[in-house]
Amino acid sequence: MTDQQIAKDVSLKHISSIAEKFGIDPQEIEMYGKFKAKLPLKAIDRTKAEKSNLILVSAISPTPAGEGKTTMSIGLSEGLNRLGKKTTVVLREPSLGPVFGIKGGATGGGYSQVLPMEDINLHFTGDFAAIEKAHNLLAAIIDNNIQSKTNSLLLDPRTIGWKRVMDMNDRSLRHVIVGLGGTTSGVPRETGFDITAASEIMAILCLAKNLTDLKERLGNIFVGYTYDKKPIYAKDLKAEGAMAALLKDAIKPNLVQTIEGNPAIIHGGPFANIAQGTNSVIATLMGMTHSDYTVTEAGFGFDLGAEKFFDIKCQSAGLKPKAVVLTATIRALKYHGGADLKSLTEPNVEALKKGLPNLEKHLENIAKFGMVPVISINRFVSDTDEEIQVVKELADSKGIRIAVAEVWAKGGAGALELAQHVIDVVESQKSKFKPLYNWEMGVQEKIATIATEIYGAEYVDYTAKAKADLRKISDLGLEALPVCIAKTQKSLSDNPNLLGRPKDFIITVREIEIAVGAGFLIPITGDIMRMPGLPAHPSSEGIDINDDGEITGLF
Repeated sequence: MTDQQIAKDVSLKHISSIAEKFGIDPQEIEMYGKFKAKLPLKAIDRTKAEKSNLILVSAISPTPAGEGKTTMSIGLSEGLNRLGKKTTVVLREPSLGPVFGIKGGATGGGYSQVLPMEDINLHFTGDFAAIEKAHNLLAAIIDNNIQSKTNSLLLDPRTIGWKRVMDMNDRSLRHVIVGLGGTTSGVPRETGFDITAASEIMAILCLAKNLTDLKERLGNIFVGYTYDKKPIYAKDLKAEGAMAALLKDAIKPNLVQTIEGNPAIIHGGPFANIAQGTNSVIATLMGMTHSDYTVTEAGFGFDLGAEKFFDIKCQSAGLKPKAVVLTATIRALKYHGGADLKSLTEPNVEALKKGLPNLEKHLENIAKFGMVPVISINRFVSDTDEEIQVVKELADSKGIRIAVAEVWAKGGAGALELAQHVIDVVESQKSKFKPLYNWEMGVQEKIATIATEIYGAEYVDYTAKAKADLRKISDLGLEALPVCIAKTQKSLSDNPNLLGRPKDFIITVREIEIAVGAGFLIPITGDIMRMPGLPAHPSSEGIDINDDGEITGLF
């Protein structure tokens, strides 16, 4: 049975009934059709939220074989509900870039999905569009100010790093020149486009606590310098009010449902390799307000999404998670052990054993935050009992709980053992969350802490550009901001070809971007793509709509 056939066989519950089950008066929600709605910010109760148990789902270093964090998160929430724990899963929104590109949708799979899948993957409630418009409004205001003869801040166009965004993969827009056409069409300058998920406004929305905080953060966006080296922020352009107005609905989290009829909140979608990679603080607190257990995920492997979840999101919002589920697949472990991508469905215990150090490193990293992990093996039909036993033996040798989860094939029923392990960890109260570093540490000390402790690097090197950026950060008085290191997701190092658990490597920081609005600094390592291109045969080739209005090919 295909994903789409499964979806068609499920009778979606009206969103008002889901809201009622979630604990919100159906009259309080804002309907977006029959099966999705916006939740009011006033429904958040911090006192209630602090009594909820926040569970983070992370993974080993991702591979082309896929680890299935979203599917695991949904399946775990279903399993916890089956065990009598009122649970909500809180996820990021899909970007149209991957949907039409190479990755496809991001609503789970098999019997562990969020619904309505077509709506969530295509436009949803318009959050991405609103973020795109707010971002591009600031870009237009910047160029207008450069052009103006009566209201100019004398911005130096050479110092402006604010590009435009669109939610689509389009490599031809990475580098563009604007302002051509003569004196009435603006001042020519080089700029470009990023994908919407890479916008600082996406990161801002996902860290904002309320509308007031949102507007303040928008005003703090660093734009560039004047010709006499004075820093200019969005608030100097009087842009924050209009930008916040465009985001008045986007700031409200979205309520949908799982395939088993339980509440799911989907809100925001920042990249995990250049931003914090998790859903919004508001969405997480909303889930925690109305649930005994709140299951959420962080993008890519633990070294990227989870580190930023803990050090940036949790510190910023005052969240204290209670357990970490580390997702792994037999296929991915074999890939990290040197097996060829085409042979991953073939039994290969030796390659599996060689790939285990990647899993071990992530387990060590979890312990650095004072957290107790549970390993979840996302089982595929090609996995052998012998291969699974090898991973179980590793877990047993370290005293770590482990469960084989069949959430794709069985939904919540396939996550009961995992859910029970999570409950046991939470009730043991052994997790004592602590951040890896203090924000007041020096910028280089924070970077070195992450690079050596989490990635396993020997030391950090800085280019001349990065050193100049450090001086700029010092001059602007921004050294107390946390660091959000931009790094490849494919390796623990900054070299995507170094699989497994690389050692004795050097992390090179090329430059450091300033994201004052989001509230962090972005040290750039390696080559980070912010406007992906489409593959030779993009997923869009298989997407269609029939005469009855049914969308096909999304799953």
